[in-house]
Amino acid sequence: MNKKKVLVICGTGVATSTVVMQKLKAFLRDKGIEASLDQSKVSDVLNKAGQYDLIISTTAVPPSLAEKVINAVPLLTGIGKEEVYDEIEAKLKM
Repeated sequence: MNKKKVLVICGTGVATSTVVMQKLKAFLRDKGIEASLDQSKVSDVLNKAGQYDLIISTTAVPPSLAEKVINAVPLLTGIGKEEVYDEIEAKLKM
């Protein structure tokens, strides 16, 4: 299976994406899922989106990318995080 490429983004590419990145690394390690993770800001996403299998975002993204994007806000709040993790796992195992 090819290693999936995942981009974690937030408004500035610093604060919330760093928190999500740490949680995602731990989740993938626990599940034994190999993926390449990168971090960026939302303004870079249009240039980079084609390079990634999945985009995990804590902010709004252009509608043209909606199919690839998973909303990561539940990973920050803790409310609904299991559903987000399930969706991430399902997309990475496709």
